[in-house]
Amino acid sequence: MTTIVPTSEVDPYLAIVRFTSQLAWADAGPEVAEPEVSRLCREAEDVIIDGKWLDLATLMVTSADLVSSKISEKDLECTYTIICSLVKNVTSPEEVLEMVKVIASKVVQQPNDKASLRLKILFSLYNLVDHPNARFQVYMKALELAVNGKVTEYIVPSFKKIDSFLKEWNIDIKDQREVFLAIAKVLRENKSLAKESLQFVTKYLATFSNEDTQVLSEAKEEAVRAVIEFVKAPNIFQCDLLDMPAVAQLEKDPNNAPVYQLLKIFLTQRLDAYMEFQNANSGFLQTYGLVEADCVAKMRLLSLVDLASDESGKIPYASIKNTLQVNDEEVELWVVKAITAKLVDCKMNQMNQVVIVSRCAEREFGQKQWQSLQTKLAAWRDNVRNVISTIEANKTTEEGTQTSSAAQGLTVR
Repeated sequence: MTTIVPTSEVDPYLAIVRFTSQLAWADAGPEVAEPEVSRLCREAEDVIIDGKWLDLATLMVTSADLVSSKISEKDLECTYTIICSLVKNVTSPEEVLEMVKVIASKVVQQPNDKASLRLKILFSLYNLVDHPNARFQVYMKALELAVNGKVTEYIVPSFKKIDSFLKEWNIDIKDQREVFLAIAKVLRENKSLAKESLQFVTKYLATFSNEDTQVLSEAKEEAVRAVIEFVKAPNIFQCDLLDMPAVAQLEKDPNNAPVYQLLKIFLTQRLDAYMEFQNANSGFLQTYGLVEADCVAKMRLLSLVDLASDESGKIPYASIKNTLQVNDEEVELWVVKAITAKLVDCKMNQMNQVVIVSRCAEREFGQKQWQSLQTKLAAWRDNVRNVISTIEANKTTEEGTQTSSAAQGLTVR
């Protein structure tokens, strides 16, 4: 049953203090409750008169937090709407920031109680404040609540705007790293968003590109996690991790060198290299929760992509059979799987036992791929110039012919 929160235009803050304190002390009996309620209301009056809005916010959120599980969602929303409006009474950026921290910390304290509503309250608080750093603090609390309260679906759409948020917040590189990791954590809650999760971990790792060895070591754990996530993901076949300093450092670390070696195999080598790695590191897969059959299946597809990248554009069935280590009957099956995964565009010529490739995906997009793209764009530009030159030459010839014909016509007349 919904209880209407008694508020007035004169003093909604006092009304909220009285409402929440009465509920908080209701079980103590009137002899104990009434003096405590009166005390809290007097305290609220004093801080209002003195303009101590931060103290008032602290008092109000403490009472609201105590009774949040006892009141309806409508009443809780009304209560926090009035509490959040306190930020408009403060002009000092430092005090705004402190007040936002006080309110947001209480909102996320009970993530299992009305989690979606609590997230809505944080969004309202975010929109009420203008201070960039205060908005950043609220957003980080929202990410925390989304994970702990299992309501990630409500905050995921905001990730599309994260670049504009970062520009608005104007936060330093350490805070940016915190944002990227927090978002990746949210996305990991949903297995269907593995690709997006890896994208944000990659953004995080990219921020270490110009750091020294000591700072790079901070990213080591996430670098390992990113590699394993990529290997595990059945539908992710391309990444830019290999040349990142944060990931490359794993190669020289005795404990993590096999992780880097595995990434290198998945991005640059074929199935035979993976089988050698697996035989030489028997307990590796189990340590990182990898499944042998899944790894082999993914490496077969990546090996097929490697075959398709050959400039000839033709792959004999025999090459596929040997490279993928499959039977004759399975060759076309794996080609179809590669087409379904959008790794290649091709046609199978069963008569000649050859696959004709028109396009294939890139396993990584590094310097080599950029140079190849530059060459193709340059060729395309030259072709366009040739077409334009031909059109202009034909146009000039045509105009000359028309002028000559007109002159002949005048002569005849």
